Amino acid sequence: MSRGQLPVAGRAEVRRASLRLVRADGRAFAAVVALNAAASAAGLAGPWLLGRIIDRVRAGAGVEAVDRAALVILGCAVAQLLLTRWARYAGYRFGERTLARVREQFVDRTLALPASVVERAGTGDLTARGTADVATVGTTLRDAGPELLINLLQAAFLLGAVFAIDPLLGVVGVLALAPVHVVLRWYLRRARDGYLAEGAANSRVAEIVGATAAGARTVEAFGLQRRRSAVAREALEESRRRRFYTLYLRSVFFPVVEVSYLLPVAGVLVLGGVLHERGAVSLGAVVAAALYLRQFEGPLDEILVRMEQLQSSGASFARVEGLAEVPEQAASTGRGQGVSGGLLVPADDRIDVTGVRYAYDRGGEVLRGVDLSVRPGERLAVVGPSGAGKTTLSRLLAGIDAPTRGSVTVGGVPVSALEPERLRRQVVLVTQEHHVFLGTVRDNLRIAEPSASDEELWDALAAVGADGWVRELPGGLDTELGDGGHRTDGQQAQQLALARVVLADPHTLILDEATALLDPATARHTERALAAVLRGRTVIAIAHRLHTAHDADRVAVMEGGQLTELGTHDALVTAGGAYARLWRTWHGGSAPSDDR
Repeated sequence: MSRGQLPVAGRAEVRRASLRLVRADGRAFAAVVALNAAASAAGLAGPWLLGRIIDRVRAGAGVEAVDRAALVILGCAVAQLLLTRWARYAGYRFGERTLARVREQFVDRTLALPASVVERAGTGDLTARGTADVATVGTTLRDAGPELLINLLQAAFLLGAVFAIDPLLGVVGVLALAPVHVVLRWYLRRARDGYLAEGAANSRVAEIVGATAAGARTVEAFGLQRRRSAVAREALEESRRRRFYTLYLRSVFFPVVEVSYLLPVAGVLVLGGVLHERGAVSLGAVVAAALYLRQFEGPLDEILVRMEQLQSSGASFARVEGLAEVPEQAASTGRGQGVSGGLLVPADDRIDVTGVRYAYDRGGEVLRGVDLSVRPGERLAVVGPSGAGKTTLSRLLAGIDAPTRGSVTVGGVPVSALEPERLRRQVVLVTQEHHVFLGTVRDNLRIAEPSASDEELWDALAAVGADGWVRELPGGLDTELGDGGHRTDGQQAQQLALARVVLADPHTLILDEATALLDPATARHTERALAAVLRGRTVIAIAHRLHTAHDADRVAVMEGGQLTELGTHDALVTAGGAYARLWRTWHGGSAPSDDR
């Protein structure tokens, strides 16, 4: 996996994952195999009995013998029909249950992804894997998989029947399939890589379209329409080329296969005629072998079609299963610092930033040798002009990113090495970007603490000043939010996010413009309420409104990616440095903008 891309599982990993899925529902899979085998065996009776009829009629048997054999053929056909229907039903049930496991596993892995990994990869790739790729895997498990299994068993039984009639005829039938074998190997060597490249190109298209749509106003404001259109055209052209390559593979593969279907039957008829003329085999045996190979075309055609689908779905499954490799790779490229996160337990809540440097992809250093210690229970405000590195520092403190150099530790443990569950209980970053999930108010709040009682939910809402508007909703905590329900504005969404923080009850809370969408009065009330609720907790605030810095125990001033001042509000104002200038500017009515 290159930096910025989600990984793709290798062939061995895909095989192991497939075996795990089969073992998870082993009895059902065994039942599917048994039913298909029984259906295939029942289907062998027809050609064999027809050959027997020919031989017996030639030997002088009458209509009665033909009628008895015909009744047996009819009975076997009915049995095959019923067994095949039962086998398909069992196969579809197995496929649906397995697909449910794949979907649940994908959701679990997606939720466990480090935020930095998702940001670097882009949501387009993740969205494509969770929609198109999972749907392709589902089609295989529900339709292609059971059909392939049925036809594989039928093909094996049919070839076995030909060998049972006469081994020499069986050998000729198999040798006549050589062109199919050659073109299949040619196709399989190229198909997986082709489909993986096509999937990656489609993901890039989804990412570009999504990003352009989300930033439509920005694109229009800065006149970037032509540039974004050019990027989209380039991505679409790449997607078209990849798609045409897989179409080319299919256009070679299927015509060769269609022509090759005739060869086994022709070979058996020619050789069978020679052998019959010499008295080596009966006419009925030749007819039965030819019919078996004629029937063999059906399952063989279905197998090859499903094999083509398996290449596409195999590539999709490799992309879906690739998420399993993210935690391991993230641990070596940013989520950990050489130690397994699950074994690390912070000794206390002290946060130490030592010699930290950080640079984003394709960019210069944003942080340049930052040293900072935050005591447990301390309220620290981080201020500075735009581009000073405040937001980047907050991401490192929250364990979203790991420093390029230096260390960020909590209780002596690298923050970025903590397992996600422990990290969420240790440090929580709250920004001005919040999401309201589809569901009730209660559902949205219990994401942070599933076992929270209604009383605890109301207390959390009251702590952030949101209990008033929630009580006015028709259903209170049971009111549906989002499409078809109550539409929250930016301020209400932010208050819900802050209420979730109260319920999560972390040891350290990092507020990066967390109240930016609130009006000044509400923001001040919310910050004071949070301060009261989180008393005894460590609070690090990336401050835009400097009254936050005024209320803090200490103020850290960032300039040009470095920590230039650190002290109390009064001491820094008296010192007359950068913070004093910011304070005077803010009191003059023009607060500096704040972003990365």
